[in-house]
Amino acid sequence: MSKSSHLRCSVVPALLSILALGCGPSTPEQEPSTSKGAATSQQAAGSSERNPLRNAYFGDLHVHTSYSMDAYLYGSLATPDDAYRFARGDAIEHPVGYEMRLASGPLDFYAVTDHAILLGHMRAMSDPAERVHDTELGDVVRKARSLEERLEALALLPTYLPADRWGEIFDAEVLRSAWQEIAAAAERHYEPGKFTTFIAYEYTSGPNRQNLHRNVIFRDTKVPATPFSRYDSENPEDLWAWMDGLRAEGIESLAIPHNSNESNGLMFRRTSFEGDPLDAAYAEQRMRNEPIVEVTQIKGTSETHPMLSPTDEWADFELYPYRSGANAPAMASDPPGSYARDAYLGGLQMQEEVGFNPFRFGLIGSSDTHTGASQPEESSFSSKIGFADGTPERRGSIPLAEGEDYVELRLALWGASGLAGVWAEENTREAIYDAMRRKETFATSGPRIRVRFFAGYGLPETLAEGEDAVELAYTGGVPMGADLEGGQAVAPRFLAQATRDPASAPLDRLQIVKGWLEGGATHEQVFDIACSDGAVPDPDTWRCPSNDASVDLSDCSFSEDAGAAALDAGWSDPGFDPSQRAFYYVRVIENPTCRWSTWDAIRAGVEPRPGLPQTIQERAWSSPIWITPAPAE
Repeated sequence: MSKSSHLRCSVVPALLSILALGCGPSTPEQEPSTSKGAATSQQAAGSSERNPLRNAYFGDLHVHTSYSMDAYLYGSLATPDDAYRFARGDAIEHPVGYEMRLASGPLDFYAVTDHAILLGHMRAMSDPAERVHDTELGDVVRKARSLEERLEALALLPTYLPADRWGEIFDAEVLRSAWQEIAAAAERHYEPGKFTTFIAYEYTSGPNRQNLHRNVIFRDTKVPATPFSRYDSENPEDLWAWMDGLRAEGIESLAIPHNSNESNGLMFRRTSFEGDPLDAAYAEQRMRNEPIVEVTQIKGTSETHPMLSPTDEWADFELYPYRSGANAPAMASDPPGSYARDAYLGGLQMQEEVGFNPFRFGLIGSSDTHTGASQPEESSFSSKIGFADGTPERRGSIPLAEGEDYVELRLALWGASGLAGVWAEENTREAIYDAMRRKETFATSGPRIRVRFFAGYGLPETLAEGEDAVELAYTGGVPMGADLEGGQAVAPRFLAQATRDPASAPLDRLQIVKGWLEGGATHEQVFDIACSDGAVPDPDTWRCPSNDASVDLSDCSFSEDAGAAALDAGWSDPGFDPSQRAFYYVRVIENPTCRWSTWDAIRAGVEPRPGLPQTIQERAWSSPIWITPAPAE
């Protein structure tokens, strides 16, 4: 049993969602197993043509269905099969009754990540054959029809958290059966070379509503009999130890933290979960198990914050400033320790001061949808939690009724985001998983913007020269997610490239974000390195001039005569110092388009809600490249 299995728990406020529930007794001991169904990925690997220079693939690694306790209570009836059908381009039904479909076409990969806590139990409470059917909570769940009744059912859950009541609603066989069905659905829909699925789940630790959630993704069909949940331990370090134990048995997985913006500084703080100083073993274990982080999703973007990056004009993007628990009273989340760029800077400082860096992670985006349907498109955004926000009125983009006010602002701050991008040799589990493991990944706020990034010495002028340039970049440099040793007198060359999503707006500018350590203090700077429409960055400010792209707020049409289909640049840092630790990552900014809330208002024939942005500039982020000074002579 985990050393933290019996952490002291407190009952949380009544209306907290599952994302903020407390801990309880341990689930049964984990046992390795192999799911059954379609051909294993080992058998199927090699069935598609490999590209050694790698292709860009897009997917969503954070998707909930009715097997998640909160999703079921919010009205979702979508199964994992429904979720995979949606990702492949089919329409599925929203709990409110309308169809959901990806307007921009099928995705390349998808993972159903239902909450391990009470996995499948709400569905089982509707089945007379299940023991949990004949419980007090089961009776409440079956009778819940209106949104208010569903919220009341959620509110009852904390009363079952103490150890002396947990057994009333937990059934180990329901957990095992649900997990087996989730794995079987992933196998049914896996088509190597065309569509990749991953067996996965979500671990949901959140002490005092401070989000420490992770999605656990398994590389192949070798998975444990049941997932490790917060009922085994609230301490993510115990999750990593469990993953290490499975790895020793041949079961490979990685964990992806998300919504660090809701963590109140806990996600990237410089102490352990118990408050102890970090050490090199902690850093190695964290990076071994968590090579990438989800930086953007429905509940906000976690790249940076204006308080942390006051000189970055683009820092104020789709921010959600609260802790988790959409139905609980609002609690602010402290920015330091909650955002990726701040963690990168802190990691440089730790490397210099104590000799290790626990924050060398790559970036992806995903949605965190609770309807089975990914939500990356502004024009068709239906939000996240079924009945609770499935209409414009309930998500706060239009008034509740004529002459009435809007609902609380919090749901209107959620965004239509995001997607995970990877560079992989082929569309298979092994290739995509290995791309995530080496951090050759990027995140987008929704559009399928392709981003590429290399650094090295003696590289070609730009990647626009074609496959030969890409091959030289791989052989003579390093891609995103890697380390480049400094020490040469000249600055390395960075090659960055972004290609627009044909279904979205043209690109505005291509940027490199730099963070570095000087005199023990951290610094950051944003450089525009390529501008649209033939413009060039100002040599003093490193800013592109405006391309004057516009949006017609009467119908959300946007400028097609401004902006670029692709931006490509070779760049060297004018302030490069080979003795300094530094990181660099790419950020690409689209021209303005309508935000989802504006789309809702136009369709309803009302003015957009005051206080919300009417337009946004979608974007994408690469994983960083870290510069390591050469060892001293």
